[in-house]
Amino acid sequence: MTHSSSSFTLSLLLASFLFFTISSNALFLTLVNNCKYTVWPAIQPNSGHPVLAGGGLQLNPLTHQSIPFPDTHWSGRVWARTGCSYNSNHQFTCLTGDCGGRLQCNGAGGSSPATLAQFEVHHGDRDFSSYGVSLVDGFNVPLTVTPHEGKGVCPVVGCKSDLVATCPPPLQHRVPLGHGPVVACKSGCEAFHTDELCCKNHYNSPQTCKGSVYSTFFKHACPATFTFAHDSPSLIHECSSPRELKVIFCH
Repeated sequence: MTHSSSSFTLSLLLASFLFFTISSNALFLTLVNNCKYTVWPAIQPNSGHPVLAGGGLQLNPLTHQSIPFPDTHWSGRVWARTGCSYNSNHQFTCLTGDCGGRLQCNGAGGSSPATLAQFEVHHGDRDFSSYGVSLVDGFNVPLTVTPHEGKGVCPVVGCKSDLVATCPPPLQHRVPLGHGPVVACKSGCEAFHTDELCCKNHYNSPQTCKGSVYSTFFKHACPATFTFAHDSPSLIHECSSPRELKVIFCH
């Protein structure tokens, strides 16, 4: 073997090793649609973090999409939009979770009610991933967060129940408003806009912000979720170095 071919082989081996090392340390966000209908997942980073996958995409029934997280600290949220279409003015709109009339939310938040998956990845000295599911802003699609191959405390959390079907009348979100079919379930805050239910002003503290009959509806159905602003379910995970965090819609 010549010196040049030896150098080429060594370079190839080194490149392969580096690729394997990078690949083996990568963390993926995988969006899985187990629903019988199309959903349009949206991803919103917290301030200072990059937008992933343009912030939104279409996910047909029984399909999935894997998106790499950045290899540095990242935090943000994921939710599903439902009933999306282009109207007569060629504007993209959704019945739930709409992020300003666009397919790719590009960092914009979504309209309530919507089930939220929340993430903080690559933090702490053991590369922790923390995650939770919040119904503080209401419910539109069942979902869970399922980690894979992590070490430590790595539970599956979320809400598998279809709360649209069982939503109490005061919380029902209908489209068209008032007389259309129920497409989501509002929080007590969104339904009544009181300081007490929204945990605002005098009620904005762990001592004064308490659960209500409305948050109790969500809590009974899905105990491992956040259901009001200062709720504190045991969802502080120390899941170290998972390979994948799956958001499964209609799990």
